[in-house]
Amino acid sequence: MSKPAVRERVRYWFDKKMSRGTPALIGLLALASLALIGVVTGLVLLLDPVDAAQDGPLGVLWKSLMRALDSGAVGEDYGQTQPIFLILMLVMTIGGLFIVSALVGVLATGLDGRLTELRKGRSRVVERGHTVILGWSDQIFTVISELVKANDGERACVAILANRDKVEMEDDIRAQLGRTGKVRVVCRTGDPTEPTDLEMMRPDEAGVILVPAPNGADPDVHLIKALLALRNRSWRPRRPGVVGVVTHSLNLPAAALAGGPAVQLIDAEDITARLLVQSRRQPGLSVVCTELLNFDGDEMYLRTEPSLVGKEYGEALSGYESATVMGLRGADGTVAINPAARTRIGPGDQLVVLAASSSAIRLATSPAPVVEAAFSVATPRPNLPDRTLVLGWNDRGPTIIRLLDPYLPAGSAVEIAGTLVGAETAAQLGELQNLTVVTTRCDPTNRRELEALNLSRFRHVILLADDGVSPHHADSHALVTLLHLRDMKERHGDEYAIVSELKDEANRRLAQVTRADDFVVGNKLISLLLTQLSENQHLSAVFAELFDAAGSEIYLKPADDYLIPGVEANFATVIEAASRRGETAIGYRLQAQAQEQPAYGVVLNPAKARPLSLGPDDRVIVLARA
Repeated sequence: MSKPAVRERVRYWFDKKMSRGTPALIGLLALASLALIGVVTGLVLLLDPVDAAQDGPLGVLWKSLMRALDSGAVGEDYGQTQPIFLILMLVMTIGGLFIVSALVGVLATGLDGRLTELRKGRSRVVERGHTVILGWSDQIFTVISELVKANDGERACVAILANRDKVEMEDDIRAQLGRTGKVRVVCRTGDPTEPTDLEMMRPDEAGVILVPAPNGADPDVHLIKALLALRNRSWRPRRPGVVGVVTHSLNLPAAALAGGPAVQLIDAEDITARLLVQSRRQPGLSVVCTELLNFDGDEMYLRTEPSLVGKEYGEALSGYESATVMGLRGADGTVAINPAARTRIGPGDQLVVLAASSSAIRLATSPAPVVEAAFSVATPRPNLPDRTLVLGWNDRGPTIIRLLDPYLPAGSAVEIAGTLVGAETAAQLGELQNLTVVTTRCDPTNRRELEALNLSRFRHVILLADDGVSPHHADSHALVTLLHLRDMKERHGDEYAIVSELKDEANRRLAQVTRADDFVVGNKLISLLLTQLSENQHLSAVFAELFDAAGSEIYLKPADDYLIPGVEANFATVIEAASRRGETAIGYRLQAQAQEQPAYGVVLNPAKARPLSLGPDDRVIVLARA
């Protein structure tokens, strides 16, 4: 085999240098410049001893450098130097023009290439204690806006890794949220399931890692792969908390196995279904949950209070001036929402407290007075069989029916009407104890088909969002149906209550004109819960207890079960009245303000001593077991 020619070797060496990019090109140009300056300087010293003797070697070297950098400098040589010097400096100037031009081109190309790389979002995040979000989701906007409120003017960073263009992500966030104050949002383009891409986020230094339900098909598949990628990496020196959202309940065991015991998972399908069922029984519940979960008003805190150790839970209810006690977290981590009033507070126990801020949690110097004369006697209300109409059908439908079954007395009935409803729908529900199910094919947006259902037969209507279309179209369909229901209800004088599921919180304001009794925006509530757990993962057990049917739940009960209507008292009296019934009161809802934004009449953690008078249509918000 013959050896490569010298020319081929030089070309190969040159190709290798060129492949190294801009730095290599600049280095070659520098070498070319030095070589040209050195050659010209040597020729001047050799061929023009007159000018060489006058300027000296260093002077000739300096003049050569100046002619290479400044083409106008050669004009000063005419008539003042020897012809040979003039010719050599002209050669130097022409060579310098080529070298400088090439340098400008190389720098421009390199800068453009660097900007292109930056736009690709492939650089490493250099942060510490930041919030990492893996995957792009509509939930991101709510999460970021709530984190801005939670940090309350403090510096923080949210780093997002998703399979989207970096600039597009930044533009979407800017369009949805505007300025985010001192919370910096950093976007990077990459696959959250790829270990090399994951390293760009510096997960070892993160404060918490969030995995919301990503947009697109099979969101749980992406979640599980991301959890596997996190679990299989080596963590140094620690592993931050990980919170993920599971879209379909059936995938929860697989996600738990992929993430391991340290991962906290939110079952979006189950929580949304439970809120719809509870809102059907007590309209206004979704507003209360939104107020509990967002960072606009009062928030939940875990508080250690040594001065209350040894006292009963019932005594602690009146222990704070501007905070409301909700339950206890034991030293072993177990949580009891609304425990028995005689439960003793032990060493190491923490109180679950609702307050405007941590600084607002102060012990009262003396309990607010209780107005005994305002106490009312609860009126027994029989739980009679009724009929519920479910309009529309989606993946949450079977869960809703199964959750509704134990709450209703025997003899109750549910009619399911929708475009996707057929004979097989009832078979999906399994065996029910108290409910009789009837299915009807119907287009909920069609007025004629709605009227054919004879809505006067029902006491409750649940409108489910369509999962088969975009959130915008699903809510548009819901708004049309709600307007039909409102008009038919007013025309016929019917009394059924309406609870509607929406996909986008922005459409809730539009839906207010329909005067439905409640709206459940599942994506918004899941996003709020995700943000709460990102800020305080110890609250996970608190929320699990609140959303678990086996424990104490949130109820909106008639105010006249606690206070005599129209009699002036205070919230301390409401707390005491609820405590005597084995309940914990945390607020109230004024029916006269039920359609007014932003709280829709809900008042949580009111001042205990402030005068308060509730009417028969108002509600007291309590934590109770039934």
